Amino acid sequence: MRFIYILLLEAIMKFKYKVCAYAICKNEEQFVDRWMDHVCEADLVIVVDTGSTDSTIEKLRQRGAIVYSYDIKPFRFDYSRNYCLELIPEDVDICVSSDLDDVIETGWREKLENAWQKNTTRGLYLYNWSFNDDGTPAVQYTHQRIHSRHNFHWIYPTHEVLEYTGQGVENQVFIEGLVYNHYPDRSKDRSLNLPLLEIAVSEFPNDPRNYHYLGREYMYSEQWDKCITALLKYLEMSEWDEERSASMRFIARAYGKLGNKAEQKKWLYKAIAEAVYLREPYMESAFIAYEEKNWAALYFFAAEALNIKNKTLRYVNEVFAWDYTPYDFAALACHNLGMSEKAIVYSIEAMKLAPDNQRLKTNHHFYEEAAKLGK
Repeated sequence: MRFIYILLLEAIMKFKYKVCAYAICKNEEQFVDRWMDHVCEADLVIVVDTGSTDSTIEKLRQRGAIVYSYDIKPFRFDYSRNYCLELIPEDVDICVSSDLDDVIETGWREKLENAWQKNTTRGLYLYNWSFNDDGTPAVQYTHQRIHSRHNFHWIYPTHEVLEYTGQGVENQVFIEGLVYNHYPDRSKDRSLNLPLLEIAVSEFPNDPRNYHYLGREYMYSEQWDKCITALLKYLEMSEWDEERSASMRFIARAYGKLGNKAEQKKWLYKAIAEAVYLREPYMESAFIAYEEKNWAALYFFAAEALNIKNKTLRYVNEVFAWDYTPYDFAALACHNLGMSEKAIVYSIEAMKLAPDNQRLKTNHHFYEEAAKLGK
């Protein structure tokens, strides 16, 4: 009897909070089973479907999710997420927002409860947005879509965020070991982002964040002049150094596409000065040096990038800054500067990060031969 009492007590003590996982979705039947396999650690799962024509709704219900429909026109992410949030029972303690193309690594519930306190308002965690071919994380940043049930709502038509509406200052915690992995359907249409961002700017004209995302979206759609205009507006308003540095890099890219190499370089140098502890602006400058065969500049930029050992995870990082590319560039530069012995050292590190890259292997052999000849 005492043994049974202990087991019951342990079960009660294991989970202190009532947790709800929630999401919005549309035509994502391919992700249902994988997603439910991971969010099932929650006490309940609530999903709002925004107009699926496949079997998403049926599959979710078969797996135990509570599913509602909210097919309203015109579609906005914030309205849909807020509708879903309103459907979560009042007695829930913690809300875990997750899209169906996310995978929350197993064991997340225990890590969440270990970090959460009664006065916690929001949980921060590592988000792996994309992956390299070998399965290692590529683009990573800190995300913040876990929150208390009350005093939150979603804002912005797209690239939506949770806004705290409670009294005083938020009490946020970083949930050590809780990791979201993003495995999206790359074929999905993303064209809705641009018009929704234009709406966001019109609705929140004093919010710099929307100008940054709008400028980036114009860059993706190759509207270079609009990209520059939006990002210059952003820079007038924002003080966040990492996002400012990224905006300057995007402006540089736009000028590069417009054929203005001088402005491209100028904005990259500004990006470096804005946040000297980020690899990305050094590496974008390195690409230009490589194109120009300016080996001294290439070595400088690659070496400066490699002197930065850690990602900050506060802003989205770029794959080319953290894969084999900095070592590859440093090796190429050293070889062309007559330092093939040093090129070998960098080349070895490049191959460690991309062991199947045949070009790196060929270059490494070439550096070894050059070193033997004293070149």
